[in-house]
Amino acid sequence: MKLTKTAVLAAALALSCATVTLHAAPANAMTFMEWLQKRKEKKQAEAAGLPGVKTTSALPGAAAEVKQEAKPLPRVTGPRYYTYKADALKRVGVDKLADPVVTSSISADIAPAGDAGIRAAFANVDVRTNPDAAKAVETFYGDHHKFVWIDGTGINDKAKAAIAVLADAASVGLDPWDYAVKIPAETFDSADMNARYAGLATFEIALSSAVASYVQDAVRGRIDPNRISGYHDFKRKDVNLVAALKNVAMSSNVKGYLESRSPQSADFQALKDELARLKAETGGEDRVVIADGTLLKPGQSNPELANIVKGIVKHGSDALKTDHSVTIATYAGTPEYTPELVSLVEAFQKEHGLKPDGIVGKASIRLLTGGDSVADKIAKVEVALEQARWLPVDLGARHVFINQPAFQVYYYEGGSEKFSMRTVVGSKSNQTYFFEDKVQTVEVNPYWGVPQSIIINEMLPKLRNDPNYLDRMGYEVAVGGRAVPSSSVNWYGSTSGISVRQPPSGDNALGELKILFPNSHAIYMHDTPSKSFFKKDMRALSHGCVRLAEPRKMAAAVLGVSEEEVGKEIAAGRNKALNVKADIPIYIAYFTAWPNKDGVVEYFDDVYGRDDYMRKAFAATQKARQAGA
Repeated sequence: MKLTKTAVLAAALALSCATVTLHAAPANAMTFMEWLQKRKEKKQAEAAGLPGVKTTSALPGAAAEVKQEAKPLPRVTGPRYYTYKADALKRVGVDKLADPVVTSSISADIAPAGDAGIRAAFANVDVRTNPDAAKAVETFYGDHHKFVWIDGTGINDKAKAAIAVLADAASVGLDPWDYAVKIPAETFDSADMNARYAGLATFEIALSSAVASYVQDAVRGRIDPNRISGYHDFKRKDVNLVAALKNVAMSSNVKGYLESRSPQSADFQALKDELARLKAETGGEDRVVIADGTLLKPGQSNPELANIVKGIVKHGSDALKTDHSVTIATYAGTPEYTPELVSLVEAFQKEHGLKPDGIVGKASIRLLTGGDSVADKIAKVEVALEQARWLPVDLGARHVFINQPAFQVYYYEGGSEKFSMRTVVGSKSNQTYFFEDKVQTVEVNPYWGVPQSIIINEMLPKLRNDPNYLDRMGYEVAVGGRAVPSSSVNWYGSTSGISVRQPPSGDNALGELKILFPNSHAIYMHDTPSKSFFKKDMRALSHGCVRLAEPRKMAAAVLGVSEEEVGKEIAAGRNKALNVKADIPIYIAYFTAWPNKDGVVEYFDDVYGRDDYMRKAFAATQKARQAGA
């Protein structure tokens, strides 16, 4: 019933009058404050039966009506990105290293100042490096009472070999300035041996510190991924730097040993080779330029068509250009998008994994123009080399690799890629994490346990308006493990003890199956009824889990059975967990530059902007290291 302004005013006046009447009530009548207290006690009693659930009224099964005050809807937010904090440098404590035994490698005929002079030189050494390297150098020289890099009054060949590797650190994506060491001059004043000893002592400790720092960075990377964002989840590798220094001291091939500290995988080598190739290119690159905002559809005309054809000629395969040689040869630069040119574009799109629809949009233009500039590609490869160090040295002969920016998942067996398929990953507001795990279970006809974030952010607004919403949609609701109707839940209270799940069905959000690798982020691979998403080129569209274009194929691969066998399990209609018996690591990775199965590095859009945070981390690390140098 719609109330008029007059009726509303009359009701307000009536209420105020009632309030006045309450104040004038007889002594044995309930006061207003008592009434409020009774109302509060009633609410508490109603909630006492089951947390979060309204108790029934006199009619069995009927929910009690409890009027709730309007409150702002809660929100669940995802992890955040951090301002990167690099480790401050620490002074190497060398005072205790000023021991006569340590000086024994300097012969008496060139040490007129004696051991005391050398000990004094050590006492004044001020070398700073990262905390782990500093501790390793102190421990190493506490046990190893000989110089590693000095012979007599000069540096030795071992030192020169180490310096050459450190100076070439950029070739493996590291920063040579992080390992720069001041080299003592070859000539010196023999009358001032104290100064010479001071220079040699500083060089000895500085080079050992630089080598320790280089080894640590080469093995596990300069950047701690967990300081980038809450989306990064890695246990950093432990690097035995004392053992590394001992190996260097004993090695007859320091160059080979230090170079071997970087990953030796084919993927890392392909990235390293790509970096060298890019750096060798000149600045005058002949790039195809297509105007921003260009969108060309079959049957249209557009002056950018000439540049589109130029891009196909530059970046298409020889086979494609051979198949469409007549079309390319006879094209006269006109703007009309003819059927022949549409076929040419569709072939180019198909060759590069895009939807072959002949529509030239953002994704096609990226490929037609060669994507990133050389400088952009170098930056992406440097980030990829760093991130590759976070992964195990050996990914495993049999493993699953998801590259989020590529929207692809790859299955490896026997050390080679057996197949790949399209995926849908988390949207920018629901990003998929970057971590590693092991595949454990394939669940057919799965239940979908709705995450709290979706319950709160997406379902709660509907439930406050319509408590029957989940009942009507076929979801199962439980409070404290006890099944209850959605309509009986107090959706104005906490949802922490409330679980919601969707039973197996054709409409289930997980489709026919899900593939689990249990993790704290509740991320897994699964089927989906929303098949149209796989036709899109940009597929960052999920709530964070990874949707598979061919889920039965992946399930069969990890289970080691045929797709027909997986199909039979699904057709049985029962919810069933199938254990994965093999040891299959899975890498939910994020690389904007990564080699394909042929070793050719491919480039992808930075869909989450994570490379930018990596570059900020590089800058913060450089600043911290230079500040203490």
